[in-house]
Amino acid sequence: MPIAKSLDLSGLNCPLPILRAKKGLADMESGTLLEVIATDPGAPRDFEAFCRQTGNALESSETTPEGKFRMVLRRK
Repeated sequence: MPIAKSLDLSGLNCPLPILRAKKGLADMESGTLLEVIATDPGAPRDFEAFCRQTGNALESSETTPEGKFRMVLRRK
């Protein structure tokens, strides 16, 4: 399934990436994918916890060649 929405949250620190992603997910249809790019070193762990707590799925989490964090979330 293609990415429905992409958010570049580079430069933002916790809790802003989570809050922006939550807002981004709010108007998405169930099952669609949200790509999040972040630079906060805690982002991968934060998004893992966020998905566990909200029921959304963390489809993938990786570090890009530029040293940023890329997470793909599936809307519950």
